[in-house]
Amino acid sequence: MTSPHFVRRARQTLAAGALLLSASAFAHNPVVECRQISADTVQCRGAFSDGSLAPGVRLDVMSYDDKVLVSGKLDKSSMLSFKKPKGDFFVLFDAGPGHVVEVDHAEIVAGAAR
Repeated sequence: MTSPHFVRRARQTLAAGALLLSASAFAHNPVVECRQISADTVQCRGAFSDGSLAPGVRLDVMSYDDKVLVSGKLDKSSMLSFKKPKGDFFVLFDAGPGHVVEVDHAEIVAGAAR
């Protein structure tokens, strides 16, 4: 015969495991990739680590003194292309609290964003 304590403990363990699995299934982090696709054009793709796209999410190109150089929103493919600013800049992907990513111009490499 199984003790009531064992059954209660097993149920608690199963419930905790289910909660962890459901929390990890919904967890997603923002991911941004920017590439220089021509001498004067940068293309960025924003998405989430769970594979979901981010159409409509704001993406700003900022100077180091926090001035907005280019402001836009990701298209239905989660992409945005912009003219490369002169001087130092960074790309700011802002999908809300806890979902902000910055990409420094020094991290942008040649080739199309995937």
